[in-house]
Amino acid sequence: MHTTWVVVPTCLPSIVRRCHVCSSDRFQTDGAFRVNAHHKILDVWLLALCTTCEETTKITVLERVNVRYVDPDLLDRFHENDVALAATLLQDPAVQHRNRFTLDWGEGWRLETGGWEHPDEGAIDVSVRFAARVPVRPVRLVAEGLGLTRGSVERLIADGSLVSAHRLTGRRSSDFTFTLKRG
Repeated sequence: MHTTWVVVPTCLPSIVRRCHVCSSDRFQTDGAFRVNAHHKILDVWLLALCTTCEETTKITVLERVNVRYVDPDLLDRFHENDVALAATLLQDPAVQHRNRFTLDWGEGWRLETGGWEHPDEGAIDVSVRFAARVPVRPVRLVAEGLGLTRGSVERLIADGSLVSAHRLTGRRSSDFTFTLKRG
């Protein structure tokens, strides 16, 4: 039997960055952008609020860029506060590095298994796809999808009942497959 599971983001992730007002380390964004024009030069920031004191911080997206080098459709998306664009930019390693932050997905995702019932016997081949780069522990995904504890999944891996060509330890944010042997 073969099935596909999908990891789907449910909201924008938290931004892990130190607040200069209250020393908290969490910011949340709703996808609002600020576009500032200085004649023909543009600056674009993604706005985020501290989860503790609600101080606003600006995540630099574009800095001192001539307006003719910015795609008009992209500029419209900035003005419309496009949440999908915000999600894409938050996951961009260059934006993260320039602004010195990381992401915390916490509970900002869900696993869609398609409501399948796993048989008591036989092998199950499962493909896990990621709709966005959400770093999750594969053991946690397998446990949630099969309705088991993480300890049970780790025992299945140890005794060879759950196998994968991909490493199941640590975190993953890319597609992988595994086979559960039952019987």
